Amino acid sequence: MLLRSIIASAILAASSATAVAQDQVLNLYSARHYQTDEALYGNFTKTTGIKINRVDGDDAGTIARLKSEGAASPADVILLVDAARLWRAENDGLFQPVKSAILEERIPVNLRGKDDGKGSQWFGFSTRARVIVYNKQNIQPQDVETYEALADPKNKGKLCTRSGSHPYNVSLFGSLLEHHGEAKTEALLKGYVANQARSPVGGDTDQIKAVASGECGVAISNSYYVARLMKSSKPDDIEVMKKVGVIWPNQKTTGTHVNIAGAGVAKHAPHREAAVKFLEYLSSDDAQRYFAEGNNESPAVKGVKSGNPALDALGPYKAEVIDVSAVGRNQQKVQQLLDRAGYK
Repeated sequence: MLLRSIIASAILAASSATAVAQDQVLNLYSARHYQTDEALYGNFTKTTGIKINRVDGDDAGTIARLKSEGAASPADVILLVDAARLWRAENDGLFQPVKSAILEERIPVNLRGKDDGKGSQWFGFSTRARVIVYNKQNIQPQDVETYEALADPKNKGKLCTRSGSHPYNVSLFGSLLEHHGEAKTEALLKGYVANQARSPVGGDTDQIKAVASGECGVAISNSYYVARLMKSSKPDDIEVMKKVGVIWPNQKTTGTHVNIAGAGVAKHAPHREAAVKFLEYLSSDDAQRYFAEGNNESPAVKGVKSGNPALDALGPYKAEVIDVSAVGRNQQKVQQLLDRAGYK
């Protein structure tokens, strides 16, 4: 009997040790490719003792991998960029609901996935605004101070954007659809096409540089691309920023469109407790500052100071307050409108 008791105690101790060891691991599937995030993850491990095993990929590749792995997936947390992609992953059944008093207190309700009473499927942890960049020599700022103004005939031949079907633009147009309805949004997209200085090409940084060179008069860009150029010490980048002005659009009406990077606990997460801890950590003041200082994104948590001089120089702004899930719901309709408008 004594021997059996000793063996049973040993088995129980081993099981407990295994459980603890399992809790000290987190498998993160990430679509973020920023080297500055290394400090973000390192601080989590230092604080909690939980080691992060990261699997990197783009958003589409990450979602495809999760679907392929199914219930056997080792993923604990899924980290994606863009509200439409988070919404797509949610509708593909890749997340599980999380009920957390910390997350509900710190992450604004419009920056979370739906909650059917069991908790939200995902949470936004950083924001980036879709700003308007204009050539200070050739464009009057009052002529381009709203997204709608970019479709006005007075701006014909002046507008540059990346592909209309790029997720950043699909999300912007999804918010316009939410504000204006189908007919007006289609008219706006047709106005954008009519006002293009050249066919859409390149990324947001390319649009900013095209404005500085005079190829375009005005362009649309995510705010963190502007902040990167502002912080750059390269002579060419410094010259670019001397020639362009930046506008927070729609300050007198709906507010500037804001998108997010966000994360949720994977449907079949083997380390759920560690995954929830990680999400809660991402909402902490320290993590929020990592997002701002490392990749020029704005904190999702209200009241957290960015500590980023470029973001501070751009100044405060009025952001739109629509549910970012609407951006995801609208993406299929947006693509139909883009096709009808001939927006490549």
